[in-house]
Amino acid sequence: MELEIVCLLVAAAVCAGFVDAIAGGGGLLTLPALLMAGLPPAEAIATNKLQGTFGVAASSFAFWRAGHIDFAELAPAVAAAAAGAVLGSLAVQWIDPAWLRRAVPVILLVVAAYFAFAPQLGSGDRKARLGRTAFALGAALPIGAYDGFLGPGTGSMLLIAFIALYGADLMAAIAGTKLLNFTSNIVSLAVFAAVGNVNYRVGLAMAAGQILGAQLGARAAMVHGAPLIRPLVVVVSIAIAVSLILRG
Repeated sequence: MELEIVCLLVAAAVCAGFVDAIAGGGGLLTLPALLMAGLPPAEAIATNKLQGTFGVAASSFAFWRAGHIDFAELAPAVAAAAAGAVLGSLAVQWIDPAWLRRAVPVILLVVAAYFAFAPQLGSGDRKARLGRTAFALGAALPIGAYDGFLGPGTGSMLLIAFIALYGADLMAAIAGTKLLNFTSNIVSLAVFAAVGNVNYRVGLAMAAGQILGAQLGARAAMVHGAPLIRPLVVVVSIAIAVSLILRG
């Protein structure tokens, strides 16, 4: 892959790390970018996991250091997200790449639409509709499986689930999202690495951009919150999905 393309992918990773640290959805930028750079679907997903893991690890650490992550409270959800990620990552190995390439823009548009029309995030405490175990099985497990299978929009889905289903306030929801997203990323990355799908040269270069963007985004999230980035996620995800459809 040419140096110019790698540099553009690193720039996309910086933006994605910033976006993902605030409201999720960073994969809406990086996965389509990897596909447009010419990586096969399975390799693009695996490489996206590598670079994304560094970003979400950096933002998780920032939120943990600020005292926003309760590991004991989130333990069932973490375990469920890990189990789901294993199932999703294994499923990718059996999917026809041509079908997967056609499915990516459709899923991007669905996630963007849901994110655009969902109730406003972070407007205060909400009533919990699910307990710890029910949330783990009903939200963390399937979203973790989706993250292992494809990934873009996982952070957005988790953020909405924490607020709408678990009754978390904005900062707790963002912090919990980071921890679960890191869990599903690191588990699915291990599966992809075992079957040899990861492009380490591209993934590690993008990881440096992810770390920078995640640190900046986590700081912005603690000051401004999700409304800072929500419109950008919607517009960019739709634009990239349309671009992929036209290229197909």
